[in-house]
Amino acid sequence: MAKYLISFPSAAMVVPDGEWAVVVRDSHDVIAEAKAAGVYVFGGGIDEGVAPVLVSADGTVAEGGYPWAPSLNGGFTVLELSSREEAVAWAARIAKACRCDQELRVFGYDPES
Repeated sequence: MAKYLISFPSAAMVVPDGEWAVVVRDSHDVIAEAKAAGVYVFGGGIDEGVAPVLVSADGTVAEGGYPWAPSLNGGFTVLELSSREEAVAWAARIAKACRCDQELRVFGYDPES
């Protein structure tokens, strides 16, 4: 079993006015199905109203993230699945519910984590 990150940037989710309630319902339904199937690990969305900070090893805090990196925003779901094919199928279900393509990545296994 591997953990898969299924995600999208905020700009990818373009929903016409009046359709948000249906998108929210559909996306919550898919997450409920993942929970019922026992594959849901966690998920959520980046709170874009709270600016990131960069924390150094000595505890120093600086406003903003890495200046050279693209901003991290949008939504994500982590599922634990038995195959990449299963991950693609779940990503497709989430894409349909959210009305936008999803990026799929696999976490590397670390037995110490």
